[in-house]
Amino acid sequence: MAQTPTSRLRELGYELPAVPSPAGSYVPAARIGSWIFTAGQLPFENGQLPCTGKVEAEVTVEEAKDAARLCVLNALAAAASEAGGLDTIRRIVRVAGYVASSPGFNRQPEVLNGTSDFLGEVFGENGLHARTAVGVAELPLNSPVEVELVVEAAT
Repeated sequence: MAQTPTSRLRELGYELPAVPSPAGSYVPAARIGSWIFTAGQLPFENGQLPCTGKVEAEVTVEEAKDAARLCVLNALAAAASEAGGLDTIRRIVRVAGYVASSPGFNRQPEVLNGTSDFLGEVFGENGLHARTAVGVAELPLNSPVEVELVVEAAT
């Protein structure tokens, strides 16, 4: 019997968190037809950012990869709330990731592998996606990483 994304997530030792409340005038996710677009999600865990600062200056690449995994968990929670559950998400279509980067840091794709690898573990082949990894000067709340998703859900 094929495993569901929910069972894979649990097997990996994770649960979807509560959908983070928006920090501004937007919604966590918006749906049109079978497409769900999430707002950018920060790596909140139990209401706290586990690390802050720019990657390579105050945050290591490994810490940033872990933070990227937390970002995508929050994004999956937002997408699942619109989709009617995690198991109704058919495919991860696109990931956009933003990395608060110290001057000269150019390993943003490596940081975003924390997101991409995790999605592959949870969704298998349906977790393969297009991706953008961008280095930025600042992110909200001094977060090192922010991630947004586009997913296809069952209609």
